[in-house]
This record gives sequence, C-alpha cells and structure tokens, in this order.
Amino acid sequence: MARKSKSNMSEQYLEENKDQIYENALAEIQSFELPLGTTLRSVYDDQPNAHQRFMEKLDACIRNHDREIEKMCNFHHQGFVDAITELLKVRADAEKLKVQVTDTNRRLQDAGKEVIAQTEEIIRCRVQQRNITTVVEKLQLCLPVLEMYSKLKEQMNVKRYYSALKTMEQLENLYLPRVSQYRFCQIMIENLPKLREEIKEISMSDLKDFLESIRKHSDRIGETAMKQAQQQKTFSTTLQKQNNINYGRNMHLGRSRILESKNEITLKRTFEEDDEHEEEVLTAQDLVDFSPVYRCLHIYSVLGDGEIFENYYRKQRRKQARLVLQPQSSMHETVEGYRRYFSQIVGFFVVEDHILHVTQGLVTRTYTDELWNMALSKIIAVLRTHSSYCSDPDLVLELKNLIVVFADTLQGYGFPVNRLFDLLFEIRDQYNETLLKKWSGLFRDIFEADNYSPIPVANEEEYKIVISKFPFQDPELDKQSFPKKLPMSQSVPQIYIQVKEFIYASLKFSESLHRSSTEIDDMLRKSTNLLLTRTLSSCLQNLIKKPHIGLTELVQIIINTTHLEQACKYLEDFISNITNISQVTVHTARLYGLSTFKDARHAAEGEIYTKLNQKIDEFIQIADYDWTMSESDGRASGYLMDLINFLRSTFQVFTHLPGKVAQTACMSACQHLSTSLMQMLLDSELKQISMGAIQQFNLDVIQCELFASSEPVPGFQGDTLQLAFIDLRQLLRTSRGACYICNMKPSLGVRCNGICASLSFQCNAACSAKEKSSDFRQQQNRSCTSLDFRSQIFTLLGKEATPLLTVPLSIN
Repeated sequence: MARKSKSNMSEQYLEENKDQIYENALAEIQSFELPLGTTLRSVYDDQPNAHQRFMEKLDACIRNHDREIEKMCNFHHQGFVDAITELLKVRADAEKLKVQVTDTNRRLQDAGKEVIAQTEEIIRCRVQQRNITTVVEKLQLCLPVLEMYSKLKEQMNVKRYYSALKTMEQLENLYLPRVSQYRFCQIMIENLPKLREEIKEISMSDLKDFLESIRKHSDRIGETAMKQAQQQKTFSTTLQKQNNINYGRNMHLGRSRILESKNEITLKRTFEEDDEHEEEVLTAQDLVDFSPVYRCLHIYSVLGDGEIFENYYRKQRRKQARLVLQPQSSMHETVEGYRRYFSQIVGFFVVEDHILHVTQGLVTRTYTDELWNMALSKIIAVLRTHSSYCSDPDLVLELKNLIVVFADTLQGYGFPVNRLFDLLFEIRDQYNETLLKKWSGLFRDIFEADNYSPIPVANEEEYKIVISKFPFQDPELDKQSFPKKLPMSQSVPQIYIQVKEFIYASLKFSESLHRSSTEIDDMLRKSTNLLLTRTLSSCLQNLIKKPHIGLTELVQIIINTTHLEQACKYLEDFISNITNISQVTVHTARLYGLSTFKDARHAAEGEIYTKLNQKIDEFIQIADYDWTMSESDGRASGYLMDLINFLRSTFQVFTHLPGKVAQTACMSACQHLSTSLMQMLLDSELKQISMGAIQQFNLDVIQCELFASSEPVPGFQGDTLQLAFIDLRQLLRTSRGACYICNMKPSLGVRCNGICASLSFQCNAACSAKEKSSDFRQQQNRSCTSLDFRSQIFTLLGKEATPLLTVPLSIN
C-alpha cells in the first residue's frame, strides 16, 4: 500500500509537473517576446503524447479566455449601448456644426484669399531674399576664384607665364578648395594642368627662338665684346703712358711743362674718344633679351622640372657650340672669315658667362670650363689647319691681331687662354716663313731691276738721300767733288731698307704677345738671321748662277756684298734701338750676315773665275792654227790679241774689287790660258808640227808673257804672274829644239811629234819638280839645256841622234 501510495504520489507529481510545463509554454506563447521554436521544441521533445496533451491544454486556455471576454463584454454592454445612443443624439448637432463650420470656412477662405496672396508673396519674397543672400554668400566665395581665373587668362594673353603659374598655385591651394562643389570649379581644376603644359610648351618655344636668335646674332655679340676689350686695352695702354709721363714730369718738372700739357690734352682727347665709342657701342646684354631663359628657368623650376630644363639647355648649347666651332672652308682666304669665326665664338661664351652669373645652377663654372676646354682644342686645331693655307704675311698678321683680341676678350671673362698664346708662337714661325717668301720676291725684284753699276750722285742733296737710306762712310770719297759715284749699286740701299722693313714686320707680330723685351729682341734677331742666311743668301746664290749675269755684274755683286756685310752692325744697332736691349747683354743673339755675304762673295768669285775661263775657252775655240805652215805670219794670232784685249778691259773693272780677288782672278785666267794653249800642242789628233807653226805659236806665247808682265792687276810681286806660262814656255823650247834636230836628219821627222810630246811631258815634270828650288827660279827664263833634257832626247831619238846632241835645244 505504501508503495502504491508512493507511486501514486510520484505519478501525481509528474502530472502536476507536466501541467506546469504546458502552462509555462502557453505563457511563453502568449507573451510573444521569446522565440516560439525553443518553446515548441520543449513541448514536443518531452513525451510522445505531449502534443495531444498540449493541444488539450491549449484548447482549455482558449475556452478560459473566451469566457473572460464574454464576461467583460457583458459587463460593458450597457455602457456601449448608452454611448451609441448618445452618439446618435449628437449626430444631428454634428451635422449642423459641420454645415456651420463649412460655411464659416468658406467665408473665411473668401475673406483670406487676399491675405493668402499677400502671404504667398511674402513667402516668395522671403525665399527670394534667402536665395539672394545665399547667392551673394556663394558669389563672395566664387568671385575671388573667378577673378583669379580671369587674371590667369589675362596673364596668359600678355605672356606673363611665371605670374600665371603663381596664380594657378594660389587657385589650387587657396581659392578652389572653398568652392570645389561647383561644376565650374571642376572645369577649372581640369583646365589647370592643360594650362601648365601650354605654358611649358610656350616657354620652351620661346627658349628655342632665343637659342636660334643668339646663334644668328652671336657674331654681333662677339664683335661688340671684342670692341669693348680692345677699347679697354687701349685705355689701359694710354693710362700707362700717362703714368710714365707723370713719372718723367717728376724727374724733369722744370723743363717739360709745355710737353706735359700737350700730352695731357692728347690723353684727354683719347679718353673723350673712348667715351664716345663706349656710348656708341652697346653692351652684349643690350643686344640680347635674356628674358626667355629666365622665364623658362623659373617656369620649369616652379613646375618641378628644373633639372630637365637644365639638361635640355646644356645639350642644345653644346650642339650650338659645335656649329659655332665649325669653320667655313674658305675662312683662310680673307680676314673677315677669321673675324666672323672669332666673333661667333666670343658671342657664344659671352652669353654663357652672362647666364652663369645671373642664374643659379643653369650653368656652372665646371660646365663652362669643360665647354671652353673642348672649344679651345677645336679652335687651336682649326687655326693650325687654316693658318697653314695663308701665304700672305699681312693676312697672317691680321690673324695674329684677331687672336690677341680674341684671347684678351675671353681672358677678361675669366677663361684661360695660355694655349692660344702658345699657338701664336707656332703661327709666328709660319708668319716668318710667309715674310721670307714675300721678301724673297722683293729681293728678286730688286736684283732684276738693278743695273749693277755704281750709284751716280750729281750733288750733295742726292748724296744725302742715299746716305739716309744706307749707312755708307768713305772719307776718301767725301773729299771728291761732285758729281761722283758711290761704289755700290742701287740694290744695296734698297736691300738694306727692305731688311729694316722685314724687322719692322717681324716686330709687328711680336707686339701684344705678353713677352719681355729680351724675348722680342731674340725673336727679331733670329728672324733677321733667317732672312740673311736663307732668303737673301739664296737670292744671291741664284742671282750669281744666272746665265745673263756677266763679269761686270759679278764684280758689282762682290762690291755690293762687301758693303752689305759692313752694314750688319748697323742692323744690330737698329734692332737694339727698337727693343731697348743693349748688345752687351749675355743672351743677345748676333746677326749671321757676315758669313752670308762672305759665302755670296766666294760664290761670285768662283763664278768670275768660271766665266773668265769660259770666255777664254770661247776665244781658244776660234783659234785656227795651220800646223803645217812653212813660215809664221810675223805677228800674234788675231784671236789671241782679242782675248788679251778682253782680259785687259775686264781686269780694269776689277779695280774696286779687293786686291786678292782681282789677283786670284787674273792668275786663274792666265793659268787657264796657259793650260789651254798647252793642250793644243798636246792634242792626240795632232800628227806633226812644222817649224813655221812652232814659230807662230811662239809669237802667241810671247804676247801672253807680255800681257802677264804688264801687270794687268796691281799687287803681284815680281814675275809671279809670268809663272803661269813657264810650263808652256819650257814645252815650247823643248819642242823647238826637238824639231830642229829632226830637220837636220829628215829620217827622224816621222818621230818628231811623238818625241816632242814625250819631251814636253818630261820637261813639264822636270820643271814642276824643280820649281820650288831657288836655283831653278833664278834660271826660269833661260833655256832648258840641262843634261837631264839632253839625256832624255838621246833616249828618245836613239844612237842616230848622238852626234847631234851638241846642238842647243832652245832658240832665243
């Protein structure tokens, strides 16, 4: 029982517990706050019949609610009925009220139409006022933007691009952000990059035009800069001279006041002229508008492309530098070609120097130095090539002056020009070569125009004119009365003047080379030495070798060279005077004119000897001996007399020659005549000689001996000149003796020619061997009757001639 009761109690508890679960589930469903899924799952997951039980609980709950609703409705039904009844009563009053309200509303609407209209007008005005206020406020924000944009457009139109970029920057950073919501602002924002690109293109176009302009006008810029440099140099030179004058004034104040005042007036005039030139000549900056460069540089710097612009500018200028450094092929023909070439280069670097100093970073000193070194190498190569084509010394001198001005100009702008002055020393050698060629032509013209006769002077005035041109001094000639003749010909003073002109021409090139007076003096002396030892010497040698130059001309040439040699010391004094360098200086070079004129004299002397011998040969060639004549003509041959007369007249011309030259020429002529006559006797084609031919030949030899003894040229000692014919006389005596023997014994006649020839050689050898002995000199005019010759004759003729050896071998 207890168990049953316990089980019943537990079942009852479970039932109660289940009912409580269902009730909780229904409460949750009614609350509509918690999700139903969990609640329903707890109902269905509990037991298999839980659904049935839950539905039963749900139906019971619904019935309870229905009973409660019914109770409530029953409780309030009478009140509801009463309320309906009251509403029905009010319905009629409501209809009346509605009609009254409608009528009142109609009358109110009719009465308020005007008010409504006025109100609407007021509202509309208020809206407009508000809109206007808003518009004004917005316009106040937009107007600065529009004004700035209008300003931007105006700056673009007047090409103020840098200001336009600044305006763009203000628009972007300050004004446009305030009104960025408007469409026109967006359009502006979109246009600003385009405007920047347009400004870049326009500024670059202006820069290209500027580069093209300075390329075309660089020669004018350079010409202006070179003029200014030259004026500055002239001013400095004049100022230096004035300083020297002031120094001299302090030294000689009491004696030179008038001279100083004149110098001051001259200096003042010079300064005034320089001022006038400076006013007339524009500066390089006045000739070029550099604003495109500044503008483009600022624009690219603002846009952040400064490095791009710098690279572009330097690249273009390098290209232009190469074009400027490229010379014209005909530049060497005229000085204008060189002037234009230098002006373009100077203009180029003047522009670069200006850009260097007025901009920051566009051009650097390193860049300009590199560009100048490249240009300098090209310039030197061009000048070396083109100057080598110059054959006119005046053109080379003008080129030198241009190079000096060119170097001074660029040196004033800070560019190193030492290599240019080194180049000038190379051009100086070429200038000297062109001078030598020119003076070679002048010397040839002088020699061709010379009459090779002494200069006649009719009076003292003419004499002074000649003396003023050539330093001639002769006390003996000064004592003579007019008219008289100077020993030299017209070419001597002309040559002397031309040598001085050459020195002046060389000095012109040495000026402005920044060299000391000692170096200039040394250069002048070396150039003059080249003129004397090479050019003048060559002209003299060629003149001496010319076929039309005769003996008279050669004699005058020797006299001329003697006087020119004596004038060399005056040339040295002349060089010392113009360079202010004393000749006692250790390093002073000397002129080599002495050796030049000595060599020329030796050549002329040799040519005199040669021409005399040639003339003698011409006379000998017309000799026509009849070697078989029975008797002589009784007088000397006509050709020989003509030859002797020619020699006599020729040697009379030698009176102005140095004594040794005339004596040597006379001795050489006599020896050559003797040798030629001897060769006639010893000719291998001569088979036999008659006694009459020997006698005729002896008459000719006698005339030669008489000519030698007449002393045609003074200064010979004793019978020295007659020694030239001693061999011929000995041969002739020996030959006559041999022929005498042959005539006594005709059977030996066939051997006469060979015997005489052999004897002549034997006799000549014997005479030559004994010529140095004093005994032989004492017996030189006697017969060759020694036993030596007798033994030779015996040997040659054989035993048949032995009885005849007592016959003398000479016939006086």
